Amino acid sequence: MVKEFADLTDEEVSMLSNTGALALESVDRMIENVVGVIGIPFGVAVNFKINGKDYLVPMAIEEPSVVAACSYMAKLARVKGGFFATTTGPVMIGQVQLTGVSDPFGAKMRILESKDEIIKLCNEKDPLLIKAGGGAKDIDVRVIDTKLGPMVITHLIVDTRDAMGANAVNTMAEAVGPFIEKITGGRVYLRILSNLATLRLARARTVIDKEALGGEEVVDGIIQAYSFADADPYRACTHNKGIMNGISAVVLATGNDTRAVEAGAHAYASISGRYRSLTTWEKDKDGNLVGSIELPLAVGLIGGATKVHPIARIAVKILGVKTAEELAQVMASVGLAQNLGALRALATEGIQRGHMSLHARNIAVTAGAKGELVDKVAEILVKEKKVRLDRAQEVLAELTGGKKGQ
Repeated sequence: MVKEFADLTDEEVSMLSNTGALALESVDRMIENVVGVIGIPFGVAVNFKINGKDYLVPMAIEEPSVVAACSYMAKLARVKGGFFATTTGPVMIGQVQLTGVSDPFGAKMRILESKDEIIKLCNEKDPLLIKAGGGAKDIDVRVIDTKLGPMVITHLIVDTRDAMGANAVNTMAEAVGPFIEKITGGRVYLRILSNLATLRLARARTVIDKEALGGEEVVDGIIQAYSFADADPYRACTHNKGIMNGISAVVLATGNDTRAVEAGAHAYASISGRYRSLTTWEKDKDGNLVGSIELPLAVGLIGGATKVHPIARIAVKILGVKTAEELAQVMASVGLAQNLGALRALATEGIQRGHMSLHARNIAVTAGAKGELVDKVAEILVKEKKVRLDRAQEVLAELTGGKKGQ
């Protein structure tokens, strides 16, 4: 049907139907209306030392220079010991929305008074999570003002252990809805986890030797670039996008939820009331660069595509992490490294030099170059600073005497 509607060729249908490492029946269970699989380049970032342990970091991303920049910055970080990372624990928040109460603050108190019953109701829903040491641990209750009047929002505080936890938390939130209605006389609507996981933060820091980086002038340039991002949301948006280039590539490679992680990160960047940088860059007393990052990272090693997708399982094996918290620490370190790579490029030769040298190869291939001609065409495009498809076609024709792709 799709072939007929879109006038696809047999060759296009064949490419679309090639699911590679994924069996078609597995893909068909992941989402609806499956017709194929799209491939994303899978690379490995090197040189990472985090909390004294060496890692090879799998990254799935289509953008040039990201893996290279992360690897190079990780190499510079090793001079002073690499990255040092921590997490606040695998704790998620489930929200239960209560409406229609005339005494919202009184309702809040009645809910808090019933904390033990609410936690018991939650934990009855997931005995395996309780056995692993997780489960609902506490509640919090907020009264918020909305266009429809006050609402009472109950937060379920749930330790999800090595799972991202969406299914477990959502099931708990649904279970306590009727009980909250009963004790307050109000009406419960939404019962769902929040992706702003402020109780599941990952943090990383590093010290970069000033000489390894290129001197104190480069250090100052990076701090200038960071200060711009932290003060201006127009710059901060692109600055944080670069951070997520690194983090989201690891999230995707390991079968975790890129949309949840990115939504949480950008919401956290705005939590002060102004959209700001997720990283901080400073200079120590010796003139070395000191970087740090803090953001929510709700990722897991249990459930979802992480267990279903064979490539995701291989990615986790390559990475060698044993817990969801360790995985989050790696991701935070990668985000910090990627941000450093971007800021260093911006503060020195400019972002285009390194990025375009890699992008030029893609343009050369699009123009029809094959084999050794790909690098030859790319080299000329970069030298001329004309990384464009029309120029690539002209260069290819010149090199082959008019026979493209030969």
